Amino acid sequence: MLIVSFQLVQPSTPEEAIRLLSRSAAGDIAVLGGGTDLLSDIEQARITPKQVLSLRNLPWRYFRWEGNSLVVGSTLPLRALELDPHVQRRLPGLWEAIRDVGSPALRSRATLGGNLGRCSPASDLIPILLALDARARIVGPSGVREHPIDIVLQESRRTSLGPAELIESVILPSSAPSAYLWQRVQPVNDISQVGVAAAFVPEGPHWRIALGGLQPRARRLSEAEAMLRSARPTHLEMELAAQEAARRAEFVSDKRATESYRRRLVTVLVRRAIQTTLDRMPKAAHPRKAAS
Repeated sequence: MLIVSFQLVQPSTPEEAIRLLSRSAAGDIAVLGGGTDLLSDIEQARITPKQVLSLRNLPWRYFRWEGNSLVVGSTLPLRALELDPHVQRRLPGLWEAIRDVGSPALRSRATLGGNLGRCSPASDLIPILLALDARARIVGPSGVREHPIDIVLQESRRTSLGPAELIESVILPSSAPSAYLWQRVQPVNDISQVGVAAAFVPEGPHWRIALGGLQPRARRLSEAEAMLRSARPTHLEMELAAQEAARRAEFVSDKRATESYRRRLVTVLVRRAIQTTLDRMPKAAHPRKAAS
């Protein structure tokens, strides 16, 4: 049996957390948000930190609406968002992605901040955050900055954050008709072979499509988005977008699925995600049919 020894530190302010990180050598300290992945990494000796810095006492367990934007503290458990009817109604794709993360017990610990920090290619949350143009508010020794998460994410377990920087919150700038779909071997407590997010926003480009299960990380596919030329695309445009997404996707074969199978899944899931998003659009957003 592996015995793991480390010191747990629990700062009560962001400033204290940043100071502790600034004084630590690389690899000596690990940051604990929800802990659903970190504890597994420590138990399996993938990392061997001397200290674990817990963010639980920081004032970041909140979410609030600021006009049409949703601001989510980085340490808020996903379950709090899942149980809020306004999140389900105003950001349905985000709600679906949250609901599909593991079990209720896991969602009671997992966080948006932890998902971004881990940057797993198979994350169910990152594709919808990309499709909804989410931004991360980052704090560190140089102060506060905001960046689109597309800039923050790099590859699995690696972000653009500096050594003493932390994600304070995630900002979703607007409510939008959206959808998230996935395919797994087992519906519960498994990793998605493919995840597809779609969203429609009034400001151009109107359509956003993002895929998970890619290497080295999830990303938006602007080439597929360009196939959708109107608020209500035709069946041909949806088919072209699905084919373009499958062609552009950076898949690999692994123990969960082959590259060719994942590409087949994308063509189906992209069509379905666009259609689901269309079905969720307010009727006023649909152009009127021309009189015959």
